[in-house]
Amino acid sequence: MTNTNNVTPSRRKFLTNITLAGMAMAGTSVTQIYAATPKYHKKEDLRKGMVFLFQGDSITDGNRGRTADPNHIMGHGYAFSVASRLGADYPEKELMFYNRGISGNKVDDLAARWQKDTLDLKPDVLSILIGVNDVNGALSNKGATLEQFENVYASILDRTLAEFPKIIFVLCHPFVLPVGGVKGKIDLWNKEIHDRQVIIEKLALRYNAVLVDFQKVMTKACLKAPAAYWMWDGIHPTVPGHELLAREWMLQVGKRIRF
Repeated sequence: MTNTNNVTPSRRKFLTNITLAGMAMAGTSVTQIYAATPKYHKKEDLRKGMVFLFQGDSITDGNRGRTADPNHIMGHGYAFSVASRLGADYPEKELMFYNRGISGNKVDDLAARWQKDTLDLKPDVLSILIGVNDVNGALSNKGATLEQFENVYASILDRTLAEFPKIIFVLCHPFVLPVGGVKGKIDLWNKEIHDRQVIIEKLALRYNAVLVDFQKVMTKACLKAPAAYWMWDGIHPTVPGHELLAREWMLQVGKRIRF
């Protein structure tokens, strides 16, 4: 348990402000509704040859290789950490891991390449982390509206479910911390990120998906170290930050799949 007596007043104020802002914007929290809803009847076992696909933007991309070179294929972020652990722990399952994150992508970009980079890979588990570039676009009046974001996101889930009715969706919250260029506009970033988090929570309920609340993890981490320790520019995690994402992904997906 964290000793909050060691938290500086400025960091305590930051965490309190995030909590109060979220309550004010959300009213009745969709997360509370999600947490109270029974999502899974039972855990599923890992099956031999199971395919895990990570989709998203630069946070997932992790400077991954674009060839079949297995030394670089998963990039250097949370997707790499998850794949390395599961692959090492269950070699007899011959699990397959793909990373198809592309830096700068918005939800529209995912939709445009969905056939080649998702459906053609026939995933059993599909993890999606998208939204921070949509927020950046919205702040410069160049991004999709919230309605468009939700509709496009739902459309790619529908396309996937139509082909793979037994697929397990893992929907991850986009997230930010007040570092770098984000810090000066943190209130705007928080509102736009929060609006998309609520949409993702609604979709998680609708599609019986695993929900991974990366924002909560990163915010809580600021009790132990400053925000810049976990995210170097307010958008992209550091090495320790990616480790936190991987741990939370494993924790939440582990409630659905028996690891």
